[in-house]
Amino acid sequence: MANPFQFLQEVRVEAGKVTWPTRRETLITTGLVILMVLLASLFFVAVDQALRLIVTLLMSLGH
Repeated sequence: MANPFQFLQEVRVEAGKVTWPTRRETLITTGLVILMVLLASLFFVAVDQALRLIVTLLMSLGH
């Protein structure tokens, strides 16, 4: 890495080789990510509520 200008030129050449996704592919992928985040959050809310209910039930048995 002796010459920074040569490095930048090589970076530009390599960036030109990248296959960039189309707008449609990006929108579909973004939609799928948002959907998976929503599903995961609903799952964790359900598990959290179930565990809260179980712990509350177990705690009430002790009284």
